[in-house]
Amino acid sequence: MNEPLDEPFKVRDLGFMAYRDAWKLQLETHAAVVAREVPPTLLLVEHPPVITFGKKGGRQNLRESEEVLSAKGFELFDVERGGDVTYHGPGQLVGYPIFRVGRRVLRYLRTLEAAIVDSLTSLGIDSVGSPGYAGVWVGERKVVAIGVAVKRDVSFHGFAMNIHTDLGHFNTIVPCGLEGKGVTSLSELLGRRVEFDEVKPRLIEAMGRAFLKMAT
Repeated sequence: MNEPLDEPFKVRDLGFMAYRDAWKLQLETHAAVVAREVPPTLLLVEHPPVITFGKKGGRQNLRESEEVLSAKGFELFDVERGGDVTYHGPGQLVGYPIFRVGRRVLRYLRTLEAAIVDSLTSLGIDSVGSPGYAGVWVGERKVVAIGVAVKRDVSFHGFAMNIHTDLGHFNTIVPCGLEGKGVTSLSELLGRRVEFDEVKPRLIEAMGRAFLKMAT
Protein backbone atom coordinates (compact mmCIF):
# COMPACT_ATOMS: atom_id res chain seq x y z
CA MET A 1 0.00 0.00 0.00
CA ASN A 2 1.30 3.45 -0.85
CA GLU A 3 2.00 5.81 2.02
CA PRO A 4 -0.41 8.76 2.26
CA LEU A 5 0.68 12.21 1.22
CA ASP A 6 -1.72 13.79 3.68
CA GLU A 7 0.59 13.53 6.71
CA PRO A 8 1.53 16.53 8.83
CA PHE A 9 5.09 17.63 8.20
CA LYS A 10 7.50 19.64 10.28
CA VAL A 11 9.63 22.50 9.00
CA ARG A 12 13.32 23.02 9.72
CA ASP A 13 14.71 26.40 8.68
CA LEU A 14 18.45 25.96 8.22
CA GLY A 15 19.17 29.58 7.38
CA PHE A 16 22.31 30.14 5.28
CA MET A 17 24.24 26.89 4.89
CA ALA A 18 26.89 25.50 2.55
CA TYR A 19 25.47 23.07 0.01
CA ARG A 20 27.63 20.14 1.13
CA ASP A 21 26.49 20.50 4.76
CA ALA A 22 22.82 20.80 3.78
CA TRP A 23 23.16 17.82 1.44
CA LYS A 24 24.57 15.70 4.30
CA LEU A 25 21.75 16.82 6.60
CA GLN A 26 19.21 16.10 3.88
CA LEU A 27 20.45 12.52 3.52
CA GLU A 28 20.45 12.03 7.29
CA THR A 29 16.88 13.36 7.49
CA HIS A 30 15.83 11.15 4.59
CA ALA A 31 17.16 8.06 6.40
CA ALA A 32 15.33 9.10 9.58
CA VAL A 33 12.03 9.62 7.72
CA VAL A 34 12.42 6.24 5.99
CA ALA A 35 12.99 4.63 9.42
CA ARG A 36 10.01 6.57 10.86
CA GLU A 37 12.25 8.10 13.49
CA VAL A 38 11.05 11.59 12.52
CA PRO A 39 7.93 12.84 10.71
CA PRO A 40 8.02 14.03 7.09
CA THR A 41 10.17 17.14 7.05
CA LEU A 42 10.53 20.24 4.89
CA LEU A 43 14.05 21.69 5.03
CA LEU A 44 14.35 25.35 4.00
CA VAL A 45 17.78 26.79 3.26
CA GLU A 46 19.74 29.47 1.41
CA HIS A 47 23.05 28.46 -0.19
CA PRO A 48 26.22 30.26 -1.24
CA PRO A 49 26.79 30.08 -5.05
CA VAL A 50 26.70 26.46 -6.23
CA ILE A 51 26.00 24.62 -9.47
CA THR A 52 24.58 21.11 -9.32
CA PHE A 53 24.20 18.44 -11.99
CA GLY A 54 21.28 16.00 -11.94
CA LYS A 55 20.89 12.56 -13.47
CA LYS A 56 20.93 14.03 -16.97
CA GLY A 57 24.36 15.48 -16.30
CA GLY A 58 24.54 18.92 -17.81
CA ARG A 59 28.19 19.83 -18.06
CA GLN A 60 27.60 20.53 -21.74
CA ASN A 61 25.29 23.32 -20.55
CA LEU A 62 27.99 25.19 -18.67
CA ARG A 63 28.81 28.53 -20.32
CA GLU A 64 32.11 28.78 -18.46
CA SER A 65 34.66 26.11 -17.59
CA GLU A 66 34.58 24.40 -14.23
CA GLU A 67 37.97 25.93 -13.46
CA VAL A 68 36.73 29.46 -14.14
CA LEU A 69 33.58 28.86 -12.11
CA SER A 70 35.58 27.52 -9.16
CA ALA A 71 37.86 30.55 -9.33
CA LYS A 72 34.77 32.78 -9.17
CA GLY A 73 33.60 31.05 -5.99
CA PHE A 74 31.05 28.59 -7.38
CA GLU A 75 31.05 25.07 -5.97
CA LEU A 76 30.02 22.20 -8.26
CA PHE A 77 28.32 18.93 -7.28
CA ASP A 78 26.84 15.87 -8.96
CA VAL A 79 23.65 14.90 -7.09
CA GLU A 80 20.88 12.31 -7.12
CA ARG A 81 17.96 14.47 -8.28
CA GLY A 82 16.39 14.32 -11.70
CA GLY A 83 17.03 16.97 -14.30
CA ASP A 84 19.98 18.84 -15.73
CA VAL A 85 22.24 21.62 -14.47
CA THR A 86 20.92 24.23 -12.06
CA TYR A 87 22.17 27.07 -9.91
CA HIS A 88 21.61 27.86 -6.23
CA GLY A 89 22.80 30.98 -4.49
CA PRO A 90 22.11 33.89 -2.17
CA GLY A 91 18.63 35.36 -2.45
CA GLN A 92 17.16 32.00 -3.46
CA LEU A 93 14.92 29.98 -1.14
CA VAL A 94 15.66 26.27 -1.52
CA GLY A 95 13.24 23.70 -0.17
CA TYR A 96 13.87 20.00 0.37
CA PRO A 97 10.56 18.21 1.10
CA ILE A 98 11.40 14.83 2.62
CA PHE A 99 7.97 13.23 2.37
CA ARG A 100 6.69 9.67 2.11
CA VAL A 101 5.24 9.52 -1.41
CA GLY A 102 5.32 5.82 -2.26
CA ARG A 103 5.00 5.27 -6.01
CA ARG A 104 3.00 8.42 -6.63
CA VAL A 105 5.92 10.47 -7.86
CA LEU A 106 4.07 12.34 -10.61
CA ARG A 107 1.22 13.12 -8.27
CA TYR A 108 3.72 14.40 -5.75
CA LEU A 109 5.34 16.65 -8.36
CA ARG A 110 2.01 18.11 -9.49
CA THR A 111 1.02 18.72 -5.86
CA LEU A 112 4.32 20.44 -5.15
CA GLU A 113 3.95 22.64 -8.23
CA ALA A 114 0.37 23.51 -7.26
CA ALA A 115 1.45 24.51 -3.76
CA ILE A 116 4.15 26.79 -5.11
CA VAL A 117 1.75 28.37 -7.61
CA ASP A 118 -0.70 28.94 -4.74
CA SER A 119 1.97 30.67 -2.64
CA LEU A 120 2.90 32.96 -5.54
CA THR A 121 -0.75 33.79 -6.16
CA SER A 122 -0.95 35.07 -2.59
CA LEU A 123 1.81 37.53 -3.51
CA GLY A 124 -0.05 38.70 -6.60
CA ILE A 125 1.99 36.68 -9.11
CA ASP A 126 0.24 34.59 -11.76
CA SER A 127 2.32 31.50 -12.50
CA VAL A 128 1.86 27.98 -13.85
CA GLY A 129 3.41 24.59 -13.32
CA SER A 130 4.69 22.88 -16.42
CA PRO A 131 4.59 19.09 -16.78
CA GLY A 132 6.77 19.44 -19.90
CA TYR A 133 9.38 21.68 -18.30
CA ALA A 134 9.54 20.90 -14.59
CA GLY A 135 9.19 23.98 -12.44
CA VAL A 136 6.97 27.01 -12.06
CA TRP A 137 6.88 29.61 -14.81
CA VAL A 138 5.70 33.13 -15.52
CA GLY A 139 5.42 33.23 -19.28
CA GLU A 140 8.69 32.00 -20.75
CA ARG A 141 10.65 32.67 -17.58
CA LYS A 142 11.18 30.15 -14.79
CA VAL A 143 10.80 31.51 -11.28
CA VAL A 144 11.04 28.19 -9.40
CA ALA A 145 13.16 25.22 -10.47
CA ILE A 146 12.11 21.73 -9.39
CA GLY A 147 14.26 18.61 -9.34
CA VAL A 148 13.45 15.71 -7.05
CA ALA A 149 14.57 12.21 -6.21
CA VAL A 150 12.67 9.38 -4.53
CA LYS A 151 14.41 6.55 -2.70
CA ARG A 152 12.73 3.92 -0.55
CA ASP A 153 9.41 5.70 -1.21
CA VAL A 154 10.61 8.96 0.37
CA SER A 155 11.33 12.12 -1.62
CA PHE A 156 14.36 14.37 -1.29
CA HIS A 157 15.95 17.28 -3.15
CA GLY A 158 13.17 19.64 -4.22
CA PHE A 159 12.77 23.22 -5.42
CA ALA A 160 14.58 26.54 -5.67
CA MET A 161 12.57 29.77 -5.64
CA ASN A 162 14.26 32.94 -6.85
CA ILE A 163 13.38 35.62 -4.29
CA HIS A 164 15.98 38.38 -4.75
CA THR A 165 18.56 36.23 -6.51
CA ASP A 166 21.35 37.74 -8.61
CA LEU A 167 19.95 36.62 -11.95
CA GLY A 168 23.28 37.34 -13.60
CA HIS A 169 24.63 34.17 -11.98
CA PHE A 170 22.35 32.15 -14.27
CA ASN A 171 24.43 33.38 -17.21
CA THR A 172 27.05 30.81 -16.22
CA ILE A 173 24.74 27.96 -17.33
CA VAL A 174 21.89 27.06 -19.65
CA PRO A 175 19.36 26.67 -16.80
CA CYS A 176 18.04 23.09 -16.73
CA GLY A 177 19.46 22.72 -20.25
CA LEU A 178 16.59 24.70 -21.77
CA GLU A 179 17.87 27.01 -24.51
CA GLY A 180 15.73 30.04 -25.21
CA LYS A 181 14.03 30.00 -21.80
CA GLY A 182 14.69 32.73 -19.25
CA VAL A 183 14.70 33.03 -15.48
CA THR A 184 13.15 35.61 -13.22
CA SER A 185 12.70 36.36 -9.52
CA LEU A 186 9.90 37.48 -7.25
CA SER A 187 11.64 40.83 -6.81
CA GLU A 188 11.89 41.36 -10.56
CA LEU A 189 8.26 40.38 -11.09
CA LEU A 190 6.93 42.63 -8.32
CA GLY A 191 9.28 45.53 -8.99
CA ARG A 192 10.51 45.67 -5.40
CA ARG A 193 12.85 43.75 -3.14
CA VAL A 194 11.03 40.77 -1.70
CA GLU A 195 12.38 39.29 1.54
CA PHE A 196 12.40 35.66 2.66
CA ASP A 197 10.23 36.41 5.70
CA GLU A 198 7.42 37.51 3.40
CA VAL A 199 7.54 34.32 1.37
CA LYS A 200 8.28 31.50 3.82
CA PRO A 201 5.00 31.54 5.78
CA ARG A 202 2.97 31.73 2.57
CA LEU A 203 4.86 28.81 1.09
CA ILE A 204 4.58 26.67 4.22
CA GLU A 205 0.85 27.39 4.48
CA ALA A 206 0.28 26.58 0.80
CA MET A 207 2.21 23.32 1.07
CA GLY A 208 0.23 22.40 4.17
CA ARG A 209 -3.04 22.95 2.32
CA ALA A 210 -1.92 21.09 -0.78
CA PHE A 211 -0.52 18.01 0.90
CA LEU A 212 -3.15 17.72 3.62
CA LYS A 213 -5.78 17.82 0.86
CA MET A 214 -4.34 14.74 -0.80
CA ALA A 215 -6.45 11.60 -0.36
CA THR A 216 -4.88 8.21 0.11
